[in-house]
Amino acid sequence: MDGTLLDHDKRLPDSTKRAINELKRAGHEVAIATGRGPFMFEWLRDELGIDSFVSYNGQYVVRGGEVVATNPIKRELLDRLTEEAARNGHPIVYMSSETMKSNTDGHERIEKSITELKVKLPEHDPEFYIGQEIYQCLLFCTYGEEGIYKDAFRGELDFIRWHQFSTDVLPLGGSKAAGIEAFIRHAGVRREDVYAFGDALNDIEMLQYVGNGIAMGNAIDSVKAAAKYVTRDVDDDGIRYGLRMVGLL
Repeated sequence: MDGTLLDHDKRLPDSTKRAINELKRAGHEVAIATGRGPFMFEWLRDELGIDSFVSYNGQYVVRGGEVVATNPIKRELLDRLTEEAARNGHPIVYMSSETMKSNTDGHERIEKSITELKVKLPEHDPEFYIGQEIYQCLLFCTYGEEGIYKDAFRGELDFIRWHQFSTDVLPLGGSKAAGIEAFIRHAGVRREDVYAFGDALNDIEMLQYVGNGIAMGNAIDSVKAAAKYVTRDVDDDGIRYGLRMVGLL
């Protein structure tokens, strides 16, 4: 979503909105695949008239307004993650399908990274994960510090960095690719007929999985290497150009 549907200022380009409307009129099914939770991009779904999405990097999947797949983090792992993060002085944000809450109040790393997404900061509730289905966590540590957790939770959780101060925490094997697999199984669509755009580390498996992976011009090199096509920068009508390049418009 960020750097793909939304430009570098977190705005929806007019050319992208027009292109998606043209796709829908042509009979194509359009869905959003993102690391964000559903409550974090409801405004965008309303703006684009889209009621299908793969959220939380594949852990919460909705098609036509119906939840078709979920993959929450096990409670025992959340307990251990919380304990390990406390020992290391690293805050956590727990994310459900409806909201997110932090176990630390007013931490500068949380404020810095979440503010850049232009969404509301999480409220403080250290026990929020108890009794909730948690699909993703945000672990606030700097580059290299996530290695502590990768070692401690090897074979149990995945850690994917999305910000200099924050890393996504996912169930083992959780990815946008897995979410898309569940989505197209429900839709009865072949992966060869699926097109996906991406620009970040959490897009690599998705671009490799679908039949037609398209990297944005602003994508990092490893993402471009994983894609079948490379389009223009998001600020240079990248979505519309890419759709024309592959023959969908």
